Amino acid sequence: MLNLVKPLVFIDLEATGLNLTSDRIIDIALLKALPGGETQTKTWRVNPGMPIPADSTAIHGIKDEDVKDSPPFSLIARQVIDFIGNGDLAGYNS
Repeated sequence: MLNLVKPLVFIDLEATGLNLTSDRIIDIALLKALPGGETQTKTWRVNPGMPIPADSTAIHGIKDEDVKDSPPFSLIARQVIDFIGNGDLAGYNS
């Protein structure tokens, strides 16, 4: 069991590809483990403002039509930051 002093937030991202300068986030999933043992989760779909390549869809299963009505990252960034709060970040392949 983890003995947490402050929240630990696990982050999982799906994106249009692997290029840090040109690809965009299309899905953000966060799991927050709180010091008392409780957990909170939050997921956002994000419109990347560009087509999702077929090679990427083959990996994560997210298609253009799945994000067409989702907000761009700029409109949810504050919500993501607020959810993370003072938590430490953790992730796999991050």
